[in-house]
Amino acid sequence: MKFCAAVLSVADIHASRKFYEELFGLTLFQDYGINVAYTCGLALQQEFGWLVGLPDEQVRQKPNNMEVCFEEEDFDGFLKKLAEYPGICFLHGVKEHSWGQRVVRFYDPNGHIIEVGESMPMVVRRFLASGMSMEQVSQKMDVSAEDLNKLLNQ
Repeated sequence: MKFCAAVLSVADIHASRKFYEELFGLTLFQDYGINVAYTCGLALQQEFGWLVGLPDEQVRQKPNNMEVCFEEEDFDGFLKKLAEYPGICFLHGVKEHSWGQRVVRFYDPNGHIIEVGESMPMVVRRFLASGMSMEQVSQKMDVSAEDLNKLLNQ
């Protein structure tokens, strides 16, 4: 068995496609009109209630119980792009987790939580560039030096 996709319920397939394709640069894999799938494993479905056999009133908006996560090599560049995108509703601004990864969270047009984080190899490179040793980075991120090397060689 293999994982195929995570499917998000959307009210307007055209607006949602614009959001994900313009802001994240997702590449379309399949287009069935009210259902589209991207090469990364994300899919969008308009008329979700019909698809799963539920009344529309049982399909909830903004449940705040999951998030779609992306990692970005150019995190600061993405933040600039995000600031220029109209109508973004932020959960919070940039915050840095204890392991050093900077992230920002906001809602997509349908109320799904989106997290965009600095890629983990970039976190390691940022720490090393600041003068930290591999041992210090390993301790800060609570991972082995072997795992750090794997991250850097991805």
